[in-house]
Amino acid sequence: MKIWFDGGCRPNPGAIETAVVAAGQAHLRTDHGPGDNADAEWLALLDALALAGTLGLNEVVLLGDSMMVVDHVRGRARRLPARFEGYVARYRLLAAGFARVRVRHVARSHNLAGIVLQRGWA
Repeated sequence: MKIWFDGGCRPNPGAIETAVVAAGQAHLRTDHGPGDNADAEWLALLDALALAGTLGLNEVVLLGDSMMVVDHVRGRARRLPARFEGYVARYRLLAAGFARVRVRHVARSHNLAGIVLQRGWA
């Protein structure tokens, strides 16, 4: 199943919001506390993976527009800043419960969660 994720905050840094879209349902969270856009993108990925687990999925494709997060998860980043190590560890722990997890980059204009997030702010 494909699951779209996106995170953001206004102002940046500020209150974090995340959106996840799965099976035609949008899930918007506003209770993550303060952070910056990088924190928001990571938390959105983790929310998406947690939702996949709740849905009982065995295989999942997570689609997001943060190249930074996608590169870190796929091991393509030149280096992982220390501030993201906790997020990567949480991702790996959650991902271990699935037979297959793929994380892919999509253009912002194709990210259903980004559309939900933008409308949630409107």
